[in-house]
Amino acid sequence: MEIICNQNELNNAIQLVSKAVASRPTHPILANILLTADEGTNKISLTGFDLNLGIQTSFDGTVKNSGAITVPSKLLSEIVNKLPNETPVLLVVDGDSDNVLIKSDRGSFNLKGIPSDDYPNLPFVESGTSLNIEPSSFLKALKFTIFASSNDESKQLLTGVNFTFKQNYLESASTDGHRLAVALIGNEENIGNKDNISQSEGDNLSVTIPTRSLREIEKLVTLKSTENSIKLFYDKGQVVFISSNQIITTRTLEGTYPNYSQLIPDTFSKIFNFNTKKLIDALERIAILADQQSSVVKFALDDSDLASISADAQDIGNANESIPVSYSGENFDIAFNVRYLLEGLKVIASENVLLKCNIATTPAVFVPEDNLNSFTYLVMPVQVRS
Repeated sequence: MEIICNQNELNNAIQLVSKAVASRPTHPILANILLTADEGTNKISLTGFDLNLGIQTSFDGTVKNSGAITVPSKLLSEIVNKLPNETPVLLVVDGDSDNVLIKSDRGSFNLKGIPSDDYPNLPFVESGTSLNIEPSSFLKALKFTIFASSNDESKQLLTGVNFTFKQNYLESASTDGHRLAVALIGNEENIGNKDNISQSEGDNLSVTIPTRSLREIEKLVTLKSTENSIKLFYDKGQVVFISSNQIITTRTLEGTYPNYSQLIPDTFSKIFNFNTKKLIDALERIAILADQQSSVVKFALDDSDLASISADAQDIGNANESIPVSYSGENFDIAFNVRYLLEGLKVIASENVLLKCNIATTPAVFVPEDNLNSFTYLVMPVQVRS
C-alpha cells in the first residue's frame, strides 16, 4: 500500500476515529486504527472500533497502491499530530513485514503494523429500520437530555438517552433516578421514510443509546448540520449513523426503558414564574457555598414578589439571595441539589421558566414558559431538617 495525503486531513481523521479505539483492549489489534486505501477511487478510510462503538471516516488522497493495515492508534496519532501542518504525508506499507513508513518533508518514522485480516468488521445493518434524521432536530433532542443520564454503570439502561422516533416528532428522555429530562422536538421532516416498517402507532422506533457513543455522534452530527439529513439504520441492538463520508455504529442498551411519563404529575397546586437568567445567576452564586458541603439550596416562597434562595454550609458559612418571582399563594419551602437545577436550567432558552410543584417532598417540574410542551425537567426535592 502506498498513499500521499494532506497532514491536516489525516490528523483530523485519526483524532475522530481514535475516540472509538479501546483504552484497555482485550486483543492487541483493538488498540489499532484500521487504514484502508482504494486506488480506484483515491479514497483513504480510517476505522476505530472497540466492539461497542465504531467510527469510520474517509477522505481523498493519492492512492498509488490499494491495501489495508492496522496501525497503533496512540503512536500514529502522536506522530501525525506533530508533523508540519498542511504538508504532504507519504505512507508506505511493506506487505511482507507489515512495516509502516510515515514520511514527511522533515523526516520519517517506521511503525510495526498488524495485518488487517483479524480486525473486526463494523456491524452494518442490512435490514430492520431506516430513518432520515434532520441534524438540527437530533442535536436539540440531545442537548435537552444528555446531561441527565446516569454515570452509574450498575444502572446500565440509565447510562444512555432513550429516543423515540415518531411520525412527526422526536422524543428524547434521560434519567439518573434523581431527575428526568424529556424533550419533544417537532419536525415534519424528522421521519423522512421508514423502510421495512409499518406505520402503525405501535411501531415507533425506540432505542436507548449509550451517552459515551452519543458524545461522538453529537460531534459527527454537528459537523454535518448543514446537510439535510443523516441516515440512521437500526437492527438487533445496533444503530448505525451514516453521513456523506462518515459512519458511526454503536450498540444500544438492552432492556425496556422506564415508563417515564408516569413519573410526571398531571396537576400542580403551586406554580412559580422566574426569569431564567436571574435564577441561574443567583443559583451560581449560592452554589459557591452549597458546593462546600451538601450541594443543597433552599427556596423560601411567600406571597411577596421575591423568592429567597439560601445555602448553609455548617462551620464554613452561609449564603442568601432574593430574586423576583411571580406567585400568589401560601408560604412554601422546598430544597434541591443545586447542580441538578443548574444543569437543567442552562438548556432552557426561554426568557422565563416555570417551577411547578405540589408539596416539598414530591417531584417538582421546570418547564420553559414560552413552549410548555417542548421540554420537561423533573427534579426530586431534597428533604432537609428545619
